[in-house]
Amino acid sequence: MAKGLTAIVFVAAAAAAGWWFTAPVRVDPEDYVDLVGVPARGEVVFHAGGCASCHSAAGATGEARLILSGGRGFASDFGTFHAPNISPDPEHGIGGWSVTDLANAMVHGTSPEGRHYYPAFPYAAYARVTPQDIADLHAYLTTLPAAATPDLAHELGFPFTLRRGLGLWKALYLKDGWQVTGDMDEVAARGRYLAEALGHCAECHTPRDALGGLDRDRWMAGAPNPSGQGTIPNITPAKLDWSEADLIAYFTSGFTPDYDTAGGSMADVVSSLAQLPEADRAALAAYVRRLKPIE
Repeated sequence: MAKGLTAIVFVAAAAAAGWWFTAPVRVDPEDYVDLVGVPARGEVVFHAGGCASCHSAAGATGEARLILSGGRGFASDFGTFHAPNISPDPEHGIGGWSVTDLANAMVHGTSPEGRHYYPAFPYAAYARVTPQDIADLHAYLTTLPAAATPDLAHELGFPFTLRRGLGLWKALYLKDGWQVTGDMDEVAARGRYLAEALGHCAECHTPRDALGGLDRDRWMAGAPNPSGQGTIPNITPAKLDWSEADLIAYFTSGFTPDYDTAGGSMADVVSSLAQLPEADRAALAAYVRRLKPIE
């Protein structure tokens, strides 16, 4: 009887510890309370982060890319995820969110209700975004058109429907620090911030392990296309021998040095990169040229 009671207590304690360990994490509100967002700066953050590439309607161009009604589907080994409505609509979008709510989502993948977001939302990269950039982005998002479009449910099977387990995933894969290190001038450091934080380039260009985490030993070395159609290219200097001028031109127009054009999801990315200041496109090119060559 005593052994049975001890086992029950042990299991209950382990369950409580696991529940605590996997709980969603939030930012310190004090880090955001005094920040004043500037929409003009937030527009740069918006384009650098590629928000329209996921949250606008598929095929949207021009001003339609600013209607962030969500709905696009993104296939993965775990199911299909649908981008949510992040327009200022107060019911179906994020019109009721504070700067801190946005920070919790971007830095920790935590919803205002205290639930884990799936890492199809690239918070593993956005975790490096500065508080001021988040405040500026929040200010810009409030200026965009509201869309009363309900979110689509993700198409997932068990056990991936159990969000609590994402606490363990975050413990494994949410890492501080930068992937590319060493002495950097201001331009290269800006490029690293754009690529590894806001632009989340590795989310597509780096292969993943069985649990969906990035294989950091093969950073930017290419990966299978989650759609099952082809591969995402290796953009390290081992395979991509473009000059910085070639890269800047590609980020601006989508044209390669061989006069090919960006296609698929990269066309959306280029549409966003083209809106950045030229200095930012140059910084991003400098970062790509500094990547470790990986065959």
